[in-house]
Amino acid sequence: MAEEYLTLAEIKELLEKEQEVRMLTMEQNYALEHANKFARLSAKDSRKLANELVEIEQVNEALACKLVDLLPQHEDEVNAVFLKERTMIDDDVIQQILDKVKQYV
Repeated sequence: MAEEYLTLAEIKELLEKEQEVRMLTMEQNYALEHANKFARLSAKDSRKLANELVEIEQVNEALACKLVDLLPQHEDEVNAVFLKERTMIDDDVIQQILDKVKQYV
C-alpha cells in the first residue's frame, strides 16, 4: 500500500463524497469539521499549488501539502514548516514558496 499525501481541501472533498454514500464515523466527522474550518482553497487549487511547490528543489510532497494547508504569508511561517526537516533553506527558496502561495491567496 503506497502512501499518498493529501491537502486538507482534498480530505474535505473526499469526506463530503463519502458522507453522501454512508454515515461517517465520529473521527471522520471531526476531521470533516476541521477541514471545513481550516481549508481555505478548493481541492483543485490546493493540488495545483502543491504540484507547483514540489517543483522547488527542497520541497517534497509532504512539505508541499503542509505548506498548502498553512498558506504561509511570512518567512518565519515557512521556516517553521522546515524546522522538523532539520534542513536550512535559502532565502530565495523561501521567497519562491511565498510567491507561489500569494498567487492563490
